[in-house]
Amino acid sequence: MKLAVIGAGPAGLTAAYQLSKANNIVLDVYEASDRVGGLSTTIELWDQKVDLGPHRFFSSDKRVNQLWLEIIGRDYEMVNRLTRIYYKNQYFHYPLKPFDALGNLGLWEASKCVFSFTSEKLNPTKQEGDFESWVTHRFGKRLFEIFFKTYSEKLWGISCKELDADFAAQRIKRLSLYGAIKNALIKDTKNKHKTLVEQFAYPKEGSGMVYQKMKDRIEENGGIVFLKKPVHRVITQRGEAVGLEFKDGTVKEYDHVISTMPISLLVTRLPNVPEPVKSLGDKLTFRSTILVYLNIEGVDLFPDNWLYIHSDDLETGRVTNFRNWTRGLYGDSPNSILALEYWCDYKSEAWQKSDEALIALAKKEIRATGLIKDNNILDGHVHRIPRCYPVYKKGYKEILKPVEDYLSGIKDLSVIGRYGAFKYNNQDHSILMGLLAAENILEGTNHNLWNINTDYDAYQEDSVITETGLAQR
Repeated sequence: MKLAVIGAGPAGLTAAYQLSKANNIVLDVYEASDRVGGLSTTIELWDQKVDLGPHRFFSSDKRVNQLWLEIIGRDYEMVNRLTRIYYKNQYFHYPLKPFDALGNLGLWEASKCVFSFTSEKLNPTKQEGDFESWVTHRFGKRLFEIFFKTYSEKLWGISCKELDADFAAQRIKRLSLYGAIKNALIKDTKNKHKTLVEQFAYPKEGSGMVYQKMKDRIEENGGIVFLKKPVHRVITQRGEAVGLEFKDGTVKEYDHVISTMPISLLVTRLPNVPEPVKSLGDKLTFRSTILVYLNIEGVDLFPDNWLYIHSDDLETGRVTNFRNWTRGLYGDSPNSILALEYWCDYKSEAWQKSDEALIALAKKEIRATGLIKDNNILDGHVHRIPRCYPVYKKGYKEILKPVEDYLSGIKDLSVIGRYGAFKYNNQDHSILMGLLAAENILEGTNHNLWNINTDYDAYQEDSVITETGLAQR
């Protein structure tokens, strides 16, 4: 069986790795960039290593954790997580700690938050299917405005009234003010949201270490991973995927194709796609990320792994301090690397700003936060990531579903990954997608890959990675 995988991110490489273990498969993986790992890759800068923003790994799924440990072995450490929100020159723990938050806000603002929350319980906001009404109903209008609105609108580039409530349901469904107060008074681990764990396993030399090792295993098993080999489209005949067409126009035949390329590009480039489906595919949009790395003289700048920037007078949305992860990233360097994230639409005016202008902006904004005090900024570097956040516009499911149905009807085509399935996946979601896609091919199972993330609880077996390996909890 000749099988192709488009994309060497977590989902694509996991599927390829599992398939490479079989004796009867000829396997080719095609990656458009010059490295594997997708959003979870690691790059070298100024004699240090950095990820593309903060990429922590955590899963409760036994199969996902077993595979991760199978690849990384003992080359990981447990990292204590500290993430805070920066708002009006104050720092708030995230997830929110009520007494910390109310204390930092001051008596007047805290009173407004409590009044707003109480009013919401007495007269609930009508649920309109949007992010704003969902969060307001959960926390009250004032807390929504302070801790959710600005950051979310920076990230998505649309009003929170235009953002689908499904985003909140997926990412913060277990968060509540009552739960936060309960956790503050009584340490209740059952109420902790799994994306907000206080400790996580992290490869000693960056997230990309997992996927580089995975690539090596694939090649040891006889598979081939092609870098800088972009795929233009999947070729179909009579409702079956039969091969790939590359950017240079060449075509190669395959018996099965696994695609992690952006779903909008996949469906609009397929041959003979019905016009209504192609039109819907064009409406599935992604936000892009610009990362500006700054090399700062000195260490111990601030204790956070990363900070969410909620101040509306700053354009950056998140700041990562790679000095606070593992020693394998920074080694003996006397300096610290920070990454400032800026989000925009692909090929927009912001996307096309010069590196010099972006570095100047990042320098100005990091100074404005006071995070680096008077420490010297030695250098800057810009890294652009196109189409990396699927935008959950209100009603997006009605657009996505016909596209899903059309792609599901193509035999010998599996669609997975954050880009491919239009899911705001973490690494564990994408790894699970890859595992189940491989099972469908090798064992003839019929896992519904579209359900991963939105229906993830159905697959969990409640295990965690600890300093000594896998443990039940």
